[in-house]
Amino acid sequence: MTLDKLRPGNACIVKRLTAIDKLGRRLMDMGFYPSLSLKVIRNAPLEDPMEVEMDGFFLSLRHEEARFVEVEQK
Repeated sequence: MTLDKLRPGNACIVKRLTAIDKLGRRLMDMGFYPSLSLKVIRNAPLEDPMEVEMDGFFLSLRHEEARFVEVEQK
């Protein structure tokens, strides 16, 4: 399952990043890594972007980017 499929209130663990090149590097720089626990907080009114809580901070990212983060739901 990928992060973009989760709905607000769902928690998950990152399994792996499937993006390569610049996007893969950007996701790692934002704090995504295997075994990270995160929770989907909300989607914007038109579904994009989504807000997630991870490691004590909140982050917004597009569904287009979240599609490259494989997760396992808790």
